[in-house]
Amino acid sequence: MDKNLLVKSPLILAALLGLSLAHATSMSRADYGAEKDRISADYKADDARCDALAGNAKDVCVQQAKATEKVARANLEYRYTATKSDARKLMVARAEANYAVANEKCGALAGTGKDVCVQEAKAAETKALADVKMGKEISEARTDAANDDRDADYKVATERCDTFAGDAKASCIAAAKAKFNKS
Repeated sequence: MDKNLLVKSPLILAALLGLSLAHATSMSRADYGAEKDRISADYKADDARCDALAGNAKDVCVQQAKATEKVARANLEYRYTATKSDARKLMVARAEANYAVANEKCGALAGTGKDVCVQEAKAAETKALADVKMGKEISEARTDAANDDRDADYKVATERCDTFAGDAKASCIAAAKAKFNKS
C-alpha cells in the first residue's frame, strides 16, 4: 500500500465531509440539539459497520468513525457559535483526527515501513497544528500591531498638547485620552 496514500486519505476524508470553515453560520438551539443527536446516531451506525471487519481493518474503521464524529462535533460547535476560538478548535480536531486515522493505518505495516509511516503521520499532524498556531499568532500580531499604532498615535497627540498651557493643555490631553481609549 502506498505510504503517501495512508497519510493523505484522512485529509481526503475530511475534505469529502464538506466541513468547511467558510460556511459557518449560527443556528438555533433546537437545530443544534438535533444535529448533535444526528452526529451521535451516525457514529453508532459507523461503529456498527466496523463490527463486520477484523484485525487492523476493524481498528482503522473504528478510528475513522471516531475521527468523523470528533470533527463533526467540532464543526457543529463552530457552526453554532461562529467564533474564532471554535474555528481553531475545528482545525485542531481535524489535525488530530487525521493523525489518529493515519497512525492506525500504520498498524498494518511492520518494521521500518511502520516507523516511517508513523513518522509521516506525526509530521502531517505537526504541520497542521503549526498552521493553526501560526494563524493564531498572526491574529495576535495584528492585534498587537494595532495596539502599538494606537499607542504611538497617543504619544504624538500628547506631545502636541505640550505646546499648550493650563486648561488648554489639560483639555487637549483629555481629548487625546478619550480618542485613544487611555485612562
